[in-house]
Amino acid sequence: MLTTDKLSCNILADLLVAHGVRHVVLSPGSRNAPLIVALSRRKELATQVVIDERSAGFIALGMTVQSGEPVAIVCTSGSALLNYAPAIAEAFYRCCPLIVISADRPQEWIDQDDSQTIWQQDALAPYVKRSCDLPAHTDFPNGEWVCNRLVNDLLLEALAGRKGPVHINIRIDAPLDRISDFDDGRSRVVRMVAPSVELPTAEARRIGENIASPRKVLIIVGFHEPDEKLNRALVKLARLPNVAVMTETIANLHSPLFVSRIDSTLCRMTETERIEMAPDVVITAGGALVSRFVKEWLRSLDTEVEHWHIGITHTTVDCFRHLALRVEMQPAVFLRQLASALQIHKASSDYAVRWHNLASKAAKLHEKYVDSVPWSDMSVFAYIIPHVPQRWNLHLSNGTPVRYAQLMDCSHIHRCDCNRGVSGIDGCTSTALGASSVYKDTTLLITGDMSCQYDIAALSSMIVTPRFKIIVICNGGGGIFRFISSTSSLPELDRYFAVGTRLPLRQLADGYGFSYHEASSAEELAQSFSEFIAVTDRPSILAVFTPAEESAAVLKQYFQPQ
Repeated sequence: MLTTDKLSCNILADLLVAHGVRHVVLSPGSRNAPLIVALSRRKELATQVVIDERSAGFIALGMTVQSGEPVAIVCTSGSALLNYAPAIAEAFYRCCPLIVISADRPQEWIDQDDSQTIWQQDALAPYVKRSCDLPAHTDFPNGEWVCNRLVNDLLLEALAGRKGPVHINIRIDAPLDRISDFDDGRSRVVRMVAPSVELPTAEARRIGENIASPRKVLIIVGFHEPDEKLNRALVKLARLPNVAVMTETIANLHSPLFVSRIDSTLCRMTETERIEMAPDVVITAGGALVSRFVKEWLRSLDTEVEHWHIGITHTTVDCFRHLALRVEMQPAVFLRQLASALQIHKASSDYAVRWHNLASKAAKLHEKYVDSVPWSDMSVFAYIIPHVPQRWNLHLSNGTPVRYAQLMDCSHIHRCDCNRGVSGIDGCTSTALGASSVYKDTTLLITGDMSCQYDIAALSSMIVTPRFKIIVICNGGGGIFRFISSTSSLPELDRYFAVGTRLPLRQLADGYGFSYHEASSAEELAQSFSEFIAVTDRPSILAVFTPAEESAAVLKQYFQPQ
C-alpha cells in the first residue's frame, strides 16, 4: 500500500491493528502528518478527528470505557501532548488502556529555539504504565527490530494485569510528506498468554472459615464496568445472613439484595446503629468510592475492623486505615470462590436483615422528603432519574450530579459512568461523547453549568450524533461549593468558588445543531423532558434552571435527622 515513508510509523500502525485497536482519535498537526497518513490509510482503523487535544483525550477515554478495548490518541509535537494529561490521569486511575502517541522532533533540536519543541519523553510518566521513545530513523543496525520490540512491549503492557495508559513518543524527521510502498501486515507481532488466577481450594476454604458467621461482613463496590459474573457472585454472598453488600450507583451492579443507596441509608442511622452495624470485615472492590459517609464512618471506627481490598492494583490502597489483606485477583473470581467457601459455614445472623431494614426505612424517609421539597436540584433529579429510558446509558459529571444520583434508585439504568478516577470536572462532556460514539443506543449526560462550560469544546466535535443528549443543571455555578463545609460559609463563596457562569446554551445549541429545551419549574420539566427524549434526528440539550441557594439548603437539610 502507498503510505508514509517513515518505517516506524508504519510498524506502529501494523501493531495497533494486530493488538486489537479499532478506534483512533487524531488531532491535526504537521509533525504528526506521517502518523496521520499511516493510520488513516488502514481500513481496519476507524479514525476520528478532534482539534482540541484535551477534549480528544477524554473522547478516547469514553470510547475505551464503553468498548472495553484499547483506543489510540495521536497528537503533534510541543504542548499538544500536555493537553492529554487530565484524560491520561483519569485513565490511569480507572484502569483504561489508552495508547498515547505523540510525534516529536529529533532530540538534537530540543531546547534550540526551534518551534514546537519541548521535552516530551516521560512527560506523562506518573500517569502511564510505561513509555518509550522511538528514534527518528530505523536505518541503523537492529533499528527496525528495536522499534518493533518497543511498540509490542508497550501495547502488551497496556492490556496486561491492571490495564492502563501507555505513551509512545515517536521522533520524526523532515521531510514529512514523502510517500512510499509498504507491505502492511508484515510486522512481527508478540503475543502474551496470562493464565487466569484462582485461589487454591484449601486457601479459599481457610478464608471462608475465617469470616464465617457470627462475623459480620460488609462488601462495598465502587465504580466498575457492568460484570455479570461479579453480580452473580455478589448475589450469592448477599444471600448469606452475616453478609451485607453495598453498591454505588456507578458500580453497575444490581439486585434487590444489595443496599444501593449508601448515603441515604448511612445518614439516617443513629449513633447507636453506627456502632452496632460496624463490620468485623469490610471487603472492597472496584474504584474509589463516591460516598464520603461510608468512608468517614469506617475511618471513625475504633473497633477491630479488617479491611480486604480485592482487585489488580498498582499500590496498597488503605482508604479506611484498617487494611489487613490485599488480594491481587479479579473481584469476580475471588468473590465467587469466597461465596462457595462460605456456604458450608452458613449460620444464624441478623446482620444482613438489619441492613435491609435500615435501607428500607431510609428509602421511605427519602420519598417523604423529596415529595415535600420545593423546586430545586433535588426535585429535578428525583424526576429525571426514574424517567431515564431503558437501554440509555447515563454519564454523570463530577460535583453535584453524581452525588444526587447516589441518593436515587438507579437500578433500572442500563449503565452509569462518571470520571471518578481523579474526580475532575474537566472532560465530563467529552468522555460521555466518546462513549456515545461507540454505543449504538442513546447516551445521556447530566452535567452542571460549570462542568459544561469547562468542556464546551466537546460540542463542536464532528463525532456528535443524534444519540447524544445533555441535561445541564443551571444552578448558578458550582453547586457543590454551596453544600460542602469547606466553602459553603466563606464570604468568598460566590465570587471565587460557586462562580456563576456565562453559558448561552440556547445560542450554543443553535450554533452546533442541537435541539434546545429548557425548564424552570416542575410542570415545565415534565413537558420539556418528554420533548427532549423524543428528538431522534439530532442531538439535544435540556437546560434546567434551579435556584442556587435553595438547592444547597434542600440538600443540606436532606442529611439532617428527620
